Amino acid sequence: MITLPFSALEVAMVQSGSSAADTLRDTAEFARRIEDLGYRRLWYAEHHHSPAIGAFPPVVLIAHAAASTSSVRLGSGGVLAPNHAPLMLAEQFGTLAALHPDRIDLGIGRGPGTFDESTARALRRGAGPTTDDEYRDDVAATLRLLVDEVALDPLPEPWLLSSSTAGAALAAELGLPIAFAHHIRPDNTLAALAHYRAHFAPSRWCARPRVLVSVETVCAETQEEAARLAGPMDVVKAGLLRGRGDFPFPTPAEAAAHAFTAQETQALAGFRAQQAVGSPETVAKRLTDLVAATRADELMLVTPVYALADRLRSYELVGRHVMAPTASVPQ
Repeated sequence: MITLPFSALEVAMVQSGSSAADTLRDTAEFARRIEDLGYRRLWYAEHHHSPAIGAFPPVVLIAHAAASTSSVRLGSGGVLAPNHAPLMLAEQFGTLAALHPDRIDLGIGRGPGTFDESTARALRRGAGPTTDDEYRDDVAATLRLLVDEVALDPLPEPWLLSSSTAGAALAAELGLPIAFAHHIRPDNTLAALAHYRAHFAPSRWCARPRVLVSVETVCAETQEEAARLAGPMDVVKAGLLRGRGDFPFPTPAEAAAHAFTAQETQALAGFRAQQAVGSPETVAKRLTDLVAATRADELMLVTPVYALADRLRSYELVGRHVMAPTASVPQ
């Protein structure tokens, strides 16, 4: 059993045969069950203009979930700094933290949240991609404005999201806890976290390096069932490898009928080997090995499967077979 805190990331997949409104209706039930199961945090990702992922602003989902839960921490995983004015982020998350004391996290990331260039430019009011210096300035300005302008109490807990050594370097420089996207770029994880720990500078936000690692986790009673449930996300990933993301999240049956190329099959197998997909025993071993390799302080599970019941079942099985009892108490 793993004694670290466990958390959840909600990606809000729009399922084939359903609508974004259906996905949105599921979010409140998901939040309540994640709280009941003892997960520490529930974060929401920012995405735009994707048939497979709902374009639901994290700040709105956080407020909605906070109204129907009482203990789970809620936050953005992440809100994307280049798409928002620093003062707006500071005001929104400062207000949430004042309304829901000691429950709000401000996870900040850099990506555009879309694969469509015109959508990215619309979000940024015609501006091009953000430079490293602009991103650093936006993150620093958001933190400063939280303290100097918003000045509510208590403040949200800030985190920097990263999938690269460059992001880890910024988290270390600013003295922020890091949430590393192992579920996106697992090959970068160990080098980035080593850099983060070696260069960390304590700040008012964080006295020592703190590492949260997010990992794709699909747990079912058998290996075969877990592979079936993970199939739809394999189709989405294969589409992204071809530069396509213009289709809804497929059903397991649609995924089972999908023909992958040899190159896609090899890439997907390599990726899955670094995640946690399988029976409770397999998932427990994969997560235990990941904790040992990364020295993570917390794990955040990403479970992109088709049906809400199957997603929740995965979190239930992890809670029963992988999380130590002390890890399942919200803090």
